[in-house]
Amino acid sequence: MENLKTEITSTIMSLEQKTMRVIHYVAAVFSFLLSPMFMPTYGMLIAFQLSTYQILLTTDKLIVIAVVAVLTCVVPAILFIVMKHFGIISDVQLNRQRERFLPYTIITVCYVVGALYLFNINAPTWMWMFLFGAATSALVSMVVNFFWKISAHMAGIGGLIGLLCKINNYGDGVFDLMPIICVMIITAGILGTSRIAMERHTLWQVIAGVLNGFLCVYMI
Repeated sequence: MENLKTEITSTIMSLEQKTMRVIHYVAAVFSFLLSPMFMPTYGMLIAFQLSTYQILLTTDKLIVIAVVAVLTCVVPAILFIVMKHFGIISDVQLNRQRERFLPYTIITVCYVVGALYLFNINAPTWMWMFLFGAATSALVSMVVNFFWKISAHMAGIGGLIGLLCKINNYGDGVFDLMPIICVMIITAGILGTSRIAMERHTLWQVIAGVLNGFLCVYMI
């Protein structure tokens, strides 16, 4: 009888461990796909697919998306890899709070350059202000990082929600974007749960992150 109890307990513990591994794997994949470095590019895809600017030539849209992707994703990624190589940061995911100052500075500068690029090609105000708002959000995260850890992932998706709301308010959506906004809010909830499940952030750090991203993009 005692052996049976031990076997059942062992089986339950094994199942729990396997379940946790699956949860952590799914959370890690979700976190990667919704990395803050991808958000400006996702924002441009949203801007050109869900706004009246979808009528622009495909080649023109692809050029803008590519330039923004290089400025806000490729360049920072390369610099982070170089920084890791020289021991400035321990990993490119910036999990250590004390190592985030320089990366946040790089991201802020790259976002500002991206915003200036969009401004110079006469992009609509809400489009280049999206990147300027994202830069402001990164700056806020950098300042807060001195005394607290705030979720950059949630700031990124909060910025996308702010962008969708802004497009809707400007009347530039190809249709009412509220259903898309609701889906994005649910996605943000899943992402926040993933960050907590991976023990990267607390609930309040997740909430602060999404509010930071949303307000900086929507209010600016």
